[in-house]
Amino acid sequence: MKTYDLGSDFASGADISWLPMMEATGFRFRGKDGAERDLVEILKGYGMNAIRLRSWVHPSAHPLRGHCSTEETLKMALRVQKQGFDVMIDFHYGDSWCDPGHQRKPAAWEKLPFDELVGAVYEYTRGAVKTFTDNGFTPKWVQLGNETNPGLLLPDGGTDDFSKLAKIYNAGHRAVKEVSPSTHTMVHLAEGNNTAFILDYFDKLEAQGCTFDMIGLSYYPYWFKKPNSEIIGDLENTVKLLPERYNKDVLIVEIGGVDEEEDESFNILQSAIELCSRAPRCKGLFYWEPEGAKSWSDYALSAWRADGTPTRAMDAFLSIRR
Repeated sequence: MKTYDLGSDFASGADISWLPMMEATGFRFRGKDGAERDLVEILKGYGMNAIRLRSWVHPSAHPLRGHCSTEETLKMALRVQKQGFDVMIDFHYGDSWCDPGHQRKPAAWEKLPFDELVGAVYEYTRGAVKTFTDNGFTPKWVQLGNETNPGLLLPDGGTDDFSKLAKIYNAGHRAVKEVSPSTHTMVHLAEGNNTAFILDYFDKLEAQGCTFDMIGLSYYPYWFKKPNSEIIGDLENTVKLLPERYNKDVLIVEIGGVDEEEDESFNILQSAIELCSRAPRCKGLFYWEPEGAKSWSDYALSAWRADGTPTRAMDAFLSIRR
């Protein structure tokens, strides 16, 4: 297996937000040798040094679509921080999933006028980050929304009016920095291989004086319905152009492949790691819920089997040298 020297500051990690619910419902994790052990220790064995956790405003108790409240996120963050991981917090600004197809406001914010909605983003973000720092956890990164291709908090923060969208991002950025100046804020878009769309989006944000520190991208050939070999070059183009154009570092904060296609999923990850080795301002790579076995989650893009063992895809992380 080829290896790639990505530097000591490169973040290799995973979003494992389902982990507490999986453990609570009895799912048992095992290493490649079949021995049962703590998932976080298994991930550390793959050389991972960073964990991503989503956070919802007023979530339900549904095991797949709920939990991840501020308090639950804090508990998980402290757990992985204690084991030496840097932590990214992904504020969805919703009560459940927010992504390109869903950017619904939290129920408590539904009827707020726009200025009050911006204030709610500020107060919620500031309050959550203060809860974290007051309890001994400082996030290294904070996402201001999740895969916000159409904007966020629709319809108010839609991409039909980037002046309003920038005000929402700015409120989140200001709230984070007031409490934790060292934390890096991030705007996160899906379809990282769609270079023209990504550049147009950030051009429009820049024109509105939007403030944030880094850019996060998702990359899923499965959802784009094209083979990795056909579009990985487009992702590399995006990753190289963004720092040149906006002077901001980039992280691939979501990536994944089909669990049953172990070799192809390994290749997706390894090709992304390889492109990061050629793009010095690509600062990290995170698998989205590798542990979320389909037998538990019904999600086909994990990297874990029903018997609790990891698939071959995870071996790609062993190719990262620091």
